[in-house]
Amino acid sequence: MNWREFLPKFPLTAVPKRNRLLLAGDIFLVVVAVLGSFVLRLELGPLFGYYFPQAIWMTLLSLIIKPVVYYFFGLYRRLWAYASTRELVLIISAVSAATVVLSIAVTLMTYIQSLFPEYIGFPRSVLVIDWLLSILLAGGLRFASRMVAESRSTAANGIDHKITPRRLLIVGAGDAGALVIREIQKNPQLNLTPICFLDDNPSKQKSQIHDVQVVGELDALDSTIVAQQIEEVIIAIPTAPGKVVRYVADVCRERRIPFRTMPGVYELIGGKVSVNRLREVNINDLLRRASAMTDDRRVGSILAGRRVLVTGAGGSIGLEICRQISRWGPSALMMLGHGENSIYEAVLDLKDNQLNQPLHPVIADIRDRDRMTAVFEDFRPQIVFHAAAHKHVPLMELNAEEAITNNVLGTRNVVEIAMTFGVEHLVMISTDKAIRPTSVMGATKRIAELLVLDAAHRTGHAYSVVRFGNVLGSRGSVVPLFQRQIAQGGPVTVTHPDMERYFMTIPEAVHLVLQAGAMSKQGEVFVLKMGHQVKIQDLAEDVIRLSGLEPNKDIEIVYTGVRPGEKLSEELWDRWVSFSPTEHPEIVLLADEDILSGNALQDAIV
Repeated sequence: MNWREFLPKFPLTAVPKRNRLLLAGDIFLVVVAVLGSFVLRLELGPLFGYYFPQAIWMTLLSLIIKPVVYYFFGLYRRLWAYASTRELVLIISAVSAATVVLSIAVTLMTYIQSLFPEYIGFPRSVLVIDWLLSILLAGGLRFASRMVAESRSTAANGIDHKITPRRLLIVGAGDAGALVIREIQKNPQLNLTPICFLDDNPSKQKSQIHDVQVVGELDALDSTIVAQQIEEVIIAIPTAPGKVVRYVADVCRERRIPFRTMPGVYELIGGKVSVNRLREVNINDLLRRASAMTDDRRVGSILAGRRVLVTGAGGSIGLEICRQISRWGPSALMMLGHGENSIYEAVLDLKDNQLNQPLHPVIADIRDRDRMTAVFEDFRPQIVFHAAAHKHVPLMELNAEEAITNNVLGTRNVVEIAMTFGVEHLVMISTDKAIRPTSVMGATKRIAELLVLDAAHRTGHAYSVVRFGNVLGSRGSVVPLFQRQIAQGGPVTVTHPDMERYFMTIPEAVHLVLQAGAMSKQGEVFVLKMGHQVKIQDLAEDVIRLSGLEPNKDIEIVYTGVRPGEKLSEELWDRWVSFSPTEHPEIVLLADEDILSGNALQDAIV
């Protein structure tokens, strides 16, 4: 039998090798803190000599207690190269807990002095001084390791002295702006020199962040670029509305300097990108609206630990629903779609984004009732997000039967099977084209809405409809078409100079869909506020300019005429239907609409 098996495994073998030097440092600093607290309290003299044996007792106790407490608080499991204020709070908590345990031990020794006749006690203020010194020394040791790591990183990523660093202006002197500064300082190879901030907050004017000063408000952008000889601009405001991004883009384009931005707040929510991922400004940024963030705990309360089914999971909306649902830890997520390639890519997307939820990819057609019944029977979902639908207006005018069987009969299958298996929540994704429809697609989506509302009234379950307009970046949307036409040299085709549409980014739309679904009780029609309609011609011109070209100079815009089923403008609800606000400022609730009875609906469909 190996005698080493009987040796205690704490602390050396329990501490990762990278932090064993830290443990040795703590042991040394424990001695320094205890002796230092006695010196500060008693000074070097006869009184210190009188209490010196007690200092030895306290040192021995501290050497036993403090490393053990630090270990249980995780101070030896952290990567201190990335220490922040959260780690500082952890250090204070660990030292405080160790001081409490030490105080209890000292008190017990006082009460059982017969076992420790040499122990005569000491001034209790020594413990307070020791607590303060321990925080300073333990914290200083760990943050010093971060400074060493950063200096090594800086040396490894050394600056190329052959290249003159570009002078950088940062729009937004908040947390995101501070993050940009830190990343630049840690990575000299970026060859950027932060010169100044611009921020509209009056309280931040003339202040400094990491030695970089806030020199004015955003309306001084043009003059600041000239005065400070700025060579690049970064927009460090994840919540910046589109008008701010557009203003910065216009000024920078006129001055012929590059500009970049952080991802929008809804992209961050979706988990697709991190806050320090800078990128070129795109059309989504120009159409951003000021975000209205609310407490997401209601969403988490209906998703966490539940079995969730998403139809149309391979589409743009369905995939984003899966991404955002995954943040809340469902017990299982079924991704159902008709196209095998799109589902395969959707699963890879979630895995690439480290959304490690139990995924159940299923290839099925919602029109196949037997197959859908088997899917529900096997998976037993508690929540269903129904995003599967044909959405392309001109194509559905040419393929009306396909639109009817998929959008109407497919939805009927999903809803009726959900009722059969006791699904608690069902949210159907609808469209503004369902209002006073002039197209086959719009009419089929309106019938699908009625099917969901009828099921809600018959069962009393939280089945609801969420209605919104166009989303940017989805497959088949207008922006990818414009980009493809620009890449081919033009022309860019627009149906009509007065054609206008509501637009919203996919992450924002899905965030609001989840919020609406969480508010659902029975048979609601929620409508997402889409802001103002955007002229398609203006959108085309923006895409051309973001490509570094000029409309009707480098790239021609031609008009092709309104296609069958299309409207010049869209509506989000009938003009005579009233609506009321909800808990979320970007979502409204329509008043009860006329609901056909189940029998009437069946007669109409069959």
